[in-house]
Amino acid sequence: MVRETLTQTSVYPREVVKRALHHNAAAVIFAHNHPSGVCEPSRADEMLADALKKSLELVDVKALDHFIVAGTDCLSFAERGLI
Repeated sequence: MVRETLTQTSVYPREVVKRALHHNAAAVIFAHNHPSGVCEPSRADEMLADALKKSLELVDVKALDHFIVAGTDCLSFAERGLI
């Protein structure tokens, strides 16, 4: 479940877990955009990725990566060792 405003999005880990289980997923990949054009993850991005990873681990679903897309740039948390 995601709630959005013009400047912020709220992601609820329990809703992500529910969707992963609904689809019988063994693994997931997350992605979101940064309309600012800056591809660097914020501390909030890092904390969310960690919370999602830990929540999914409880039900044996692996978080493979989390991408941030900004314009034509893309950042991979896995490549940076952040997930």
